[in-house]
Amino acid sequence: MFESKTYVERRKKIKEILKSGLVLFPGNKEISINYFTVYRQDTNFLYYWGHDTPDLWAIIDIDNDKEILFGDDRSVSDVVWMGPDSTMKEKAELVGTSTLPLNKITEIISDAKNKGQKIHFLPQVDNGHKIHLEELLGIPSMQINDNISVDMIKAVVSQRAIKSIEEVEQINHAANISYVMNTFAMRNTKPGLYEKDVRGAIEGIALSQGSGISFPMIFSIRGETLHNNSHENLMQAGDLAVLDSGAESPLHYASDITRTFPVNGKFTSEQKDIYSIVLNAEITAMEMMKPGISYRDCHLKAANVIAEGLTDLGLMKGNPSEAVEAGAHALFFPHGLGHMLGLDVHDMEPLGEDYVGYDEVTKRSEQFGLAYLRMGRVLQTGFVMTVEPGIYFIPQLISNWKAENKHADFINYELAEKYIGFGGVRIEDDVLITKDGYQLLGKAIPKTVEEVEETCNS
Repeated sequence: MFESKTYVERRKKIKEILKSGLVLFPGNKEISINYFTVYRQDTNFLYYWGHDTPDLWAIIDIDNDKEILFGDDRSVSDVVWMGPDSTMKEKAELVGTSTLPLNKITEIISDAKNKGQKIHFLPQVDNGHKIHLEELLGIPSMQINDNISVDMIKAVVSQRAIKSIEEVEQINHAANISYVMNTFAMRNTKPGLYEKDVRGAIEGIALSQGSGISFPMIFSIRGETLHNNSHENLMQAGDLAVLDSGAESPLHYASDITRTFPVNGKFTSEQKDIYSIVLNAEITAMEMMKPGISYRDCHLKAANVIAEGLTDLGLMKGNPSEAVEAGAHALFFPHGLGHMLGLDVHDMEPLGEDYVGYDEVTKRSEQFGLAYLRMGRVLQTGFVMTVEPGIYFIPQLISNWKAENKHADFINYELAEKYIGFGGVRIEDDVLITKDGYQLLGKAIPKTVEEVEETCNS
């Protein structure tokens, strides 16, 4: 946990923004898997209350100036199976608040409802929370997310989007674990191994140096599948491996890094050409990033670099800028440039992407490819962003677009079909937006062609 004053100040800030009402924070329970349990705390609960233990809820009663952490001390039976734990009184003192038994929350919420007090709560993903909120609020569980507090969403986003020094230190910690994960993968990926042979070892690094992986790892020679969670392929010379992975710091802040490297340690000339375009797009986008710059513009700049590079190779044709404006580049670069990063790997995404990455000024596009941009709004000092352009040769997409004669003025389908089987290339780093530009987080992971080949063969 951070110091008590961190959580006190965070709660003070949300009270100042919302001004009135009762603010409800459900904490997560353990999830049963074949009798045993797994657990990960809700990120908004972590942000405002700090405690990383199950079966806690909390409220901020702004109107009556009360902040209460709800939970129960462990029973003797719990201690036998799970060991001792701090008391609820001690937990409350650690974050500067009062405490009541968990069952008292029903009484508090009932009283607030009877008084007509506004009850703020966020969108819920967990069905258990929806059922509990149905019991507390009298709203059918299927309608819980129709009754969320938009004011609370905006308040939380405004706070969590700007990372403090101590938060950046945690993300740096996670990014440094990613350095070990990625360099290990480069050095230990060899022809004749299965993807899972390397993937398992990488996850072990995340577990040994932090709180595990920050999301289900992508490690695949079929990189044209953007979120490929299978690890069953036998890797062979000539294959490109895409590793998209992240670690969690001890306080659950995430890293999210992608590297693409040759299984046999040497890029072919064709692979080097595509890789170099993606690397140029990533570097160009990062060099644009500073406060006041629209992240959508960074995305479009990366798209232009990709279109120009592919035009030079003959895969695209015509004017690259016009191709990007039409959306033709999305055949090869069909996703967004990146997203916010923090306690969630796609930070705050459960609150609604349009509240996090867009605002009254910046609206989401409906164009294929650009529509998948998770973050489009103007950058601010303190944002932590991923930057992850890519080029992919997706057989079904190429086939469908060719059959429709889609963007035929900009795409050389005959040559594109020859690249089927190539896979994909993605390169991703995590950056902090500073007052003058950006700062790369974590130790720099090899990414030039020469650095990658040297690391793979070291």
